[in-house]
Amino acid sequence: MRFAALQLDIAWRDPAANWRRMGELLAAAGLRAGDYVLLPELSDTGFTMEPPPAGRPDPVASAAALARRHGIWIQCGHAEVPADGGRMRNAATIVRPDGSVAATYRKIHLFSPGGEDRHYAPGDRICVVDVPTPTGTWRVAPIICYDLRFPELFRLAALAGAEVFAIGACWPAPRALHRRALAVARAIENQAWVVACNRIGREPGVEYAGDSFVVAPSGEVIAEAGDAERLLFAEFDRAEFLKWRDRFPALRDLRRSLLGHATVE
Repeated sequence: MRFAALQLDIAWRDPAANWRRMGELLAAAGLRAGDYVLLPELSDTGFTMEPPPAGRPDPVASAAALARRHGIWIQCGHAEVPADGGRMRNAATIVRPDGSVAATYRKIHLFSPGGEDRHYAPGDRICVVDVPTPTGTWRVAPIICYDLRFPELFRLAALAGAEVFAIGACWPAPRALHRRALAVARAIENQAWVVACNRIGREPGVEYAGDSFVVAPSGEVIAEAGDAERLLFAEFDRAEFLKWRDRFPALRDLRRSLLGHATVE
């Protein structure tokens, strides 16, 4: 199966422009039916602490339309705005190729240095989604940006069956080395694939370097996007993945009785 990271220069608080651009990039990318495409965090607005602008195209409906058009899975980063006027949620919704919603993950760890915890409410559930393919079902855990710094989340998802961590981010350029090191560690310690999608460009006071990449369960970075808008593809071989876990059974050797429990959807 192919997984892909859509590295995008997000137009600041301009959802209509961002959906047009995402549609253009996907149309030109040579997609195949059944591909899994990961979008950045808050992909239609950028990393804003303000509610989305009035008249914003519905992000889930927009992602669903693209999923149906191309016959692909899409993981869409967006802000959920409650009808009661409460705090927003920083969410990642996974849409199936038929446009139906498979799951929505709400970011558990909010970036307090940037004030995210004052404007967004944290999620409280780990999410693992089954993605069927002709060669078997991949189990994908959506993750959002700052979550990457918390290995407990990844381990609990792995124990719930996660085999691929799909991480959408708006990760600033000055901390790019942290992101790379953490993603490689998460792949190695959980014997899982990591697809790390980051945005490029600028927004008020912040620069983003892109550098989306894919890490194999061995810790090898097998694909990198650089600093341009593009769709980065990587092909995952399920048989080889299972052989790797069998040859080096670290997850089987884990003393799970010493760990706590968490709710997983």
